[in-house]
Amino acid sequence: MTIFGKILKWVADICRVWAGEMRAIFKDEGVLIFFFLVPLAYPLLYSWIYNNEVVRETPVAVVDMSHSSDSRDLIRRCDATPDVCVTHYSNSLAEAEKLMSDQQIKGIIVIPEGFAVNRWRMQQSVVSVYCDMAIMLNYKNVFAAVSSVVQQINSEIQIQWSNHITEKEKDMSVQPIIIDDVAMYNPSSGYGSFVLPAVLILIIQQTMLLGIGMLAGTRRERGQTNKAFICLKSTGWRQVLSTAATLIMGRGMSYLLIYIVMASYLTIIIPHIYDFITIGRWEVLVSMMVPYLLACVCFGVAVSQLFSHREDVMLVVVFFSLPLLFISGISWPQSAMPAFWEYVGNLFPSTFAIRAFVKTSSMSANMGEISSELIALWIQVAVYFMLAIVAIIIADRRAKARNNNN
Repeated sequence: MTIFGKILKWVADICRVWAGEMRAIFKDEGVLIFFFLVPLAYPLLYSWIYNNEVVRETPVAVVDMSHSSDSRDLIRRCDATPDVCVTHYSNSLAEAEKLMSDQQIKGIIVIPEGFAVNRWRMQQSVVSVYCDMAIMLNYKNVFAAVSSVVQQINSEIQIQWSNHITEKEKDMSVQPIIIDDVAMYNPSSGYGSFVLPAVLILIIQQTMLLGIGMLAGTRRERGQTNKAFICLKSTGWRQVLSTAATLIMGRGMSYLLIYIVMASYLTIIIPHIYDFITIGRWEVLVSMMVPYLLACVCFGVAVSQLFSHREDVMLVVVFFSLPLLFISGISWPQSAMPAFWEYVGNLFPSTFAIRAFVKTSSMSANMGEISSELIALWIQVAVYFMLAIVAIIIADRRAKARNNNN
């Protein structure tokens, strides 16, 4: 047979494996859920929840022991901020603590008894703030709102007791240096723009692993592990390696065709629907998504050989989903991460893809600025492709040994 004929036969074998895998996908309801329904529906729900971006009107209680015009002015100013809403007035701290334990409020503002008197005596007063630390966003709102109001009142008191005449002198006495606060890459400081890029990328990997693992588990349950080897008539180690590579390419092509559409939907359409930050260039995004999808396919095929039943993959993948988000360097800074967990995170394609996608979509990074992530993803493609070949061969040999023993 000529080289051209061998190439045609090899392409025909890949297409045959691809057609068989596509039939298996569309005949399996569970795989259809993870390949189509979850990637389509879950991002819509997740993005809708975080579409407001920031938390506003956090409910707080006030314990006013001063009962003065000055304390009422402080309360009005705090209530006027967009961050907090004074919903309860308590007579004691114990009463306010009861409201917090009942989850009716997320913070407590305590104004001391001598608040107004101390002001005119030129003595300091301590305004106490108690915050519910269960959700950091609530703590941030309460503390930031009270701090801003108290700082403003302090400036007014300082101007009132100063001997400056001109407005410029007054401004210099209370604020000699002006801070120009510029929020880069996330202007609204929104939680959705912060966490959504990582979640969207992680969905691609996890749903692909779930679908591939379920297909592999189903084949083992039905005793079809080495069926493709028999159909392709693999004999000899060279032919076995070629057959294993053909299986990976044929099956991988079916996964890629599906996830090219899913990845475009997740990384382009979803952010535009909910107006999340997307300032990346399409050519950089494509250069990142190509090795990421290939790495996920090879990683999924290699890992799927470890599961004997289709339900096993769900337990493992769901268990690892949240830790993978943490060790990606988004939830916790990569520079502060223990070396062990950083090495663990480097084993998964999602780690490098999340970092590259955040740089691309939020910071408009170019190819050179994500080169380290691209190199790591291409290395994973090569490594996991070879591991997938080895895993398929080992699984096939074990299946043949069990059949011979039976």
